[in-house]
Amino acid sequence: MLQHELKARARVVDECLGTIFEGASPEQLYRACTHYIYAGGKRLRPVVVMLACELSGGEDDPIPCAAAVELIHTFTLIHDDIMDRDELRRGIPTVHTLWGEAGAILAGDTLYSKAFETIAHSTMPPEKRSECIAVLSRACTSICEGQWMDMSFEDRASVSEQEYLEMVEKKTAVLYGAAAEVGGIVGGASKGQREALYEFGRLCGIAFQIQDDVLDLVASEDALGKDALSDIRQGKKTLIAIHALSKGATIPAFGDTHASTDELRRAMEVLETTGSIQYAMDTAQRYLAMAKAKLDVFEDCEVKTLLLELADFLVSRGY
Repeated sequence: MLQHELKARARVVDECLGTIFEGASPEQLYRACTHYIYAGGKRLRPVVVMLACELSGGEDDPIPCAAAVELIHTFTLIHDDIMDRDELRRGIPTVHTLWGEAGAILAGDTLYSKAFETIAHSTMPPEKRSECIAVLSRACTSICEGQWMDMSFEDRASVSEQEYLEMVEKKTAVLYGAAAEVGGIVGGASKGQREALYEFGRLCGIAFQIQDDVLDLVASEDALGKDALSDIRQGKKTLIAIHALSKGATIPAFGDTHASTDELRRAMEVLETTGSIQYAMDTAQRYLAMAKAKLDVFEDCEVKTLLLELADFLVSRGY
């Protein structure tokens, strides 16, 4: 049921995204903007908007806000790939490898502005439009703060688990939180329900990112659609690496962009021996349980069940 609902709602979002870019010029700019969008993706964040709206009463149309959240997410991916020097995303070349860094920056900036334009032109009452724009604006600021923290970690010998979790919250989780809260605003949620929805999305987002760090290690490059083991090569201070380093382990190939296959294999052995991969998986499950508990403020119904199943999916994919 969840997979059917994800696909059905993703199609609706894609139709909206298509109208946003239809006939847009200059052609190459908008080809860069839509490069990742047309490459696929499950539209998880827009689906969160739609389900949260339905759970809250469904007073207004959530599609413009759902599309806006996907535009913001895509903008962050483009800029993130530039900073990480990644060459693959969703199984295709990254935007900056095809259009250059300057072109990629412009594409990201265009997506950012289009997101808020889409909300501004929606049919929601003005006060709801204003609230949604405020929530997403704050999320974008937090994302930039989190990205800065992530970059700064690369130059540090050690990072605490608490610092990592703060970075993940800002860089990844706040957009899930904002997606859920925006859906609540559109749907007519009460203040308490909005807060619960935000916390649901935020905690899901933390679990999602921890799971993403695990997938970077255990999934194949074909399954990931991006460079496998890039976190080891780049010396990323993920929860896995932080845990292993706290145990006094030395991780081969950590921070070596030219690491050999054998060095990477030995790095994986270290992370498995220290129990660091399992520790990350257990932590993701703990955050998932906290997230699902936040929906207790809503009565049981089909939409609530879908949101709970979506939360499980975020942390189970790849296993």
